Amino acid sequence: MRGLLELDVSRETLDALKYFEDLVVLWNPAINLISNSSVSDLWSRHIVDSAQLFLFTLPDEGLWLDVGSGGGFPGIVVSIIAKELAPSLRVVLVESDNRKCVFLRTVIRELGLSVKVINDRIENVKLDDVVYLSARALRNLNSLLFIVENNVSRETVCVFPKGRSYKKELVESQKNWKFDFNLIDSNTSEDSKVIVLKGLERVS
Repeated sequence: MRGLLELDVSRETLDALKYFEDLVVLWNPAINLISNSSVSDLWSRHIVDSAQLFLFTLPDEGLWLDVGSGGGFPGIVVSIIAKELAPSLRVVLVESDNRKCVFLRTVIRELGLSVKVINDRIENVKLDDVVYLSARALRNLNSLLFIVENNVSRETVCVFPKGRSYKKELVESQKNWKFDFNLIDSNTSEDSKVIVLKGLERVS
């Protein structure tokens, strides 16, 4: 619970997150939003894990772009928290699976969130004013940076949760990219880190 408790959110926000949890459980058998093995641990493994990305960036305003949003992790969780703590933050979700986009739009409608869903691959999307960019369990870091490059400026803060392979991914990515980064211990897994990076540019 650390990632949520440290944000000091209201009962209303917690209720919205729990309602979102219920919707994930309801829809999961049909469209595989999360692995069946993680359903019983959905709150800590997916919701709290996503909430910590808000905690580690503490966004205020601007555009948060979530890439490969899938079941709404972290994008929907960020938008639920932002509704209370950062109401000027704009959230855009990019997801290529049409069924998952239907789910995301259902959640957005039922929770009254101001979130845009783009049903496309990130390679086909170009947004010029991205302040924060997130992606969770999408690709290895090097490959991920290539597909998000067109949406990232040197001022964009990228936040990527990574598992035990984070060191290898950083080494591999630094062959092609230069960036400043912080490694933050995950609140939900001893083996995981959250990479927060900025100043992205290709190695010439």
